[in-house]
Amino acid sequence: MNITILFFLGLIIALVGVIPPGLLNMTAAKISLKEGHVRGIMFSIGVCVIVFLQTYIAAMFARYLSNHKDVVEILQRVAFVIFVLITVYFLLIAKSEPKPDIEPHSKSKHSRFFQGMFLSAINVFPIPYQAYMTITIASFGWMEFELTSIVSYVTGAATGTFVMLYVYIFFFDKIKSKTFTTQKNMNYIIGTITGIIAGITLINILMDATRNT
Repeated sequence: MNITILFFLGLIIALVGVIPPGLLNMTAAKISLKEGHVRGIMFSIGVCVIVFLQTYIAAMFARYLSNHKDVVEILQRVAFVIFVLITVYFLLIAKSEPKPDIEPHSKSKHSRFFQGMFLSAINVFPIPYQAYMTITIASFGWMEFELTSIVSYVTGAATGTFVMLYVYIFFFDKIKSKTFTTQKNMNYIIGTITGIIAGITLINILMDATRNT
């Protein structure tokens, strides 16, 4: 597939993964609010450096799994169940609770950059998320595990992460003033996203079953 399309696939998938308010995007917004946009952006760049590496690792893991179809089939079924449960939780069960206030401590631009790298490094969710999404893209024939394709996708993922952090930075005042509403809406957004992913996973499972019969 065209590397430009792969770039935008990576961008969209990563952007969707960072939409829900969490440690990274809320910290970036708080830093920007208290210390200025430059330091918030430096923090975000540090996050994206690690996201680039994590997504590359995920792609390598996905390439390995693509050569072990039996493992992929098991993971698809497990992922389907997990995404369905997450969808049910966020759409029907989750309550709206305000996010804890995150108080930034370090002050310099460089410390913000390395803080972003550190917090991103301890957040390992992007690795299984991107590994699964990469396998899914490859299963539809949209991606081949060649270096150019992988780098294009990984670069898109890092860019998508930065875009969403940037959005949080510059619109945090609006989000902060509507904590309850925003959190409630985010629950619906998360549930919808995981529901769509569950649907794609189910289609993929059924397609694989059809090919094997």
